[in-house]
Amino acid sequence: MKYTYKTNGTCSRAITFDIEQDNTVKNVKFEGGCNGNLQGISKMAEGMKADSLIELLKGIKCGFKSTSCPDQLAKALEQAKKRE
Repeated sequence: MKYTYKTNGTCSRAITFDIEQDNTVKNVKFEGGCNGNLQGISKMAEGMKADSLIELLKGIKCGFKSTSCPDQLAKALEQAKKRE
């Protein structure tokens, strides 16, 4: 199922991704933000289980911000799992 999450507190504006029935994350794409870093995060997330990504990325901060693009991806995945 395809999801779109509007980010909060980061340079990126939104994240789109799919979660397969077996909880595998696919097609992660960030809108805006640091292009090279977010391409790397997207490629590393490809094929991973949502729960593993949440555990790895949740709570990561960017500088003095209380969140980051990886943390926002974790929050997006948590929200998507609640909808299932």
